[in-house]
Amino acid sequence: MKVGVDADRCRGHGVCLGLCPEVFSLTDDGYAEAVVTEVPGHLEAQVREAVQSCPESAIVIE
Repeated sequence: MKVGVDADRCRGHGVCLGLCPEVFSLTDDGYAEAVVTEVPGHLEAQVREAVQSCPESAIVIE
């Protein structure tokens, strides 16, 4: 599974970081980014939860 964050949609709520800090972080400007684009299998459920929980629908799974 690959994951990314649409920078145009992200508003920096940080929900994804709270759910899966192994995959997401915040930039210096306070917006989310995926620091791991190829998600390890043991983190897939957490990433899917982050996708569902993102208030801006900014997280995309490929």
